[in-house]
Amino acid sequence: MGGDWPYVLLLHGLTGSGRGHWQGWLAHELADAGASVEVPVFSEPDHPCLDTWLGELKHHLEAAPAKTKRVVIAQGVGAALWLHHAARTPLDDHSLRVDNVLLVAPPGDSWHAPDVRGFTPVPLDAAGIRRAAGWTQLATGEDDECLPVDEAVKMAAELKIDLDVIPAGGALDTRTGYGPWPSVLEWIRNRHTRLTAVEPAS
Repeated sequence: MGGDWPYVLLLHGLTGSGRGHWQGWLAHELADAGASVEVPVFSEPDHPCLDTWLGELKHHLEAAPAKTKRVVIAQGVGAALWLHHAARTPLDDHSLRVDNVLLVAPPGDSWHAPDVRGFTPVPLDAAGIRRAAGWTQLATGEDDECLPVDEAVKMAAELKIDLDVIPAGGALDTRTGYGPWPSVLEWIRNRHTRLTAVEPAS
């Protein structure tokens, strides 16, 4: 692995990341830097089933390198997946524990999609979050219809984690211009980096 980059596991949301999404940009940036990055495609991304995705996530975590720093970055339904995983993480299973986690735009209580099975409502298990990772952080757009800011504040408070609210970020996907997202790349190197809005295209 190049430099002091950690191993990074990217968890996509509903339908996958899609063309031009910041997760794809991030994967290329990490690979070009010599980092170890994994971008699994979960079964039936258009019709996700929680139990199936939990099994696949467990497989990827168990197969991840054990003797290096491990980072998970999850978007949307992928972030909901991590919250369910954390709530179910056994106390003594260190193979599933990672160092840092960034949860981007998880769905709130008011969000519903008929093709998504079992992901909502998400469990807000602060003890589970601490078992699953050494550090967890939440990022949301101030105008995300799937997670209003007041819900995001409540979620962060119940989980006892930091929250970054991104001005005009929407769902923090390609619809609001989140292709390249430099502050996420910096966050991987330093978890104290604040997540900030992307610069508008000129």
